[in-house]
Amino acid sequence: MPVDVDTAVREVLGTEEAVFEPLVHNPKNGVTAGVWRVTAQDRSAVLKLLTRTKEATGRWAASDDPRHWNHWRREAHVYESGLAQLWQPYGIRAPRLLACVERADGDVALWLEDVPGEPGTVWPLARHVEHARRLGVAQGAVHPDDKPWLTRGFLRQYVSSNTLGQDLLDADEAWQQPLVRDHFPAGLRQDMVRLHHDREWFLDVMESLPRAFSHLDQWPANVRSHGPDSVLFDWAFAGDGALGEDLGNYLPDTVLDLFIPAARLPGYAAQAYEAYLHGLRESGWQGDEQLVRLGVCASAVKYDWITALMLARAGEEQLDYGGARTVSAELRYRERGLTLAFLAGWAAEARELAPRLGFPEAPSGR
Repeated sequence: MPVDVDTAVREVLGTEEAVFEPLVHNPKNGVTAGVWRVTAQDRSAVLKLLTRTKEATGRWAASDDPRHWNHWRREAHVYESGLAQLWQPYGIRAPRLLACVERADGDVALWLEDVPGEPGTVWPLARHVEHARRLGVAQGAVHPDDKPWLTRGFLRQYVSSNTLGQDLLDADEAWQQPLVRDHFPAGLRQDMVRLHHDREWFLDVMESLPRAFSHLDQWPANVRSHGPDSVLFDWAFAGDGALGEDLGNYLPDTVLDLFIPAARLPGYAAQAYEAYLHGLRESGWQGDEQLVRLGVCASAVKYDWITALMLARAGEEQLDYGGARTVSAELRYRERGLTLAFLAGWAAEARELAPRLGFPEAPSGR
């Protein structure tokens, strides 16, 4: 625990006598020194410590480049500027910023509202669909001015930073590992190798689509309901994205981390997409719906790295997000295999749709 939090605790919670409870987060990310729920008597807050000095390897290293997808101070900027609350009129808000403290060691302490309510990890499907509608309204209505610290080129940077296991995509022995052989659907190897080979085409398409102010890390663990609101956490990647890109991230992530059974994904995704379109129209947006559909489907490229990761880690213990607990390897590989097959369907739809909208054909054809 940081040694100089006493003053901040006193200012935020009115006392120096507090209990610090570590919260689940990605411990590999170099921009996050820690996240705690801080409780003092009947009051509480969340402390998130942002840093650029934590040792982190490879893709999770903190960046000083304000446009980089993992810029260490972006989340503080988003809260301080008020951008995190721009979607509040449309039913999606961020936790209230209680204090932003510049520490003597150069780190930044974000003190945030401790939001009660039901986490998105246990929402029923209807609540996820409603969140999609609100997202459509918000992204259709809100177009903030650019800021020098908002993400640019997130998808390309993020996908390109995930290289683990890519040499296994064409390796027969990797696909014959029992977890992969027994739980990945037939034909998935061909589809995922094709997606990887078309990756640059997908990224070019995504970068040419209509733009939207985007969160870029929407998944059920980053959202909860509080009264009528969706409360959205972790704004560290916020910036420029394609219209539909946030939804294209949110839907697969409800299954990839075992929050919703993969068998329900096709019907759920169809409902959520229609809700998102309805929200866009509700906002007054009058663009081409086919471009939105292309943004959702082509966002399948974000998950290109998942296949390689699954091949590389098929012999390892399977851990949940945050690494605190083990999960069933058979369940994970079955559910993720079905999700990857669903994403292959999105990719195929994107290859068919893009040329009709004036884009060149994918290298692998339609």
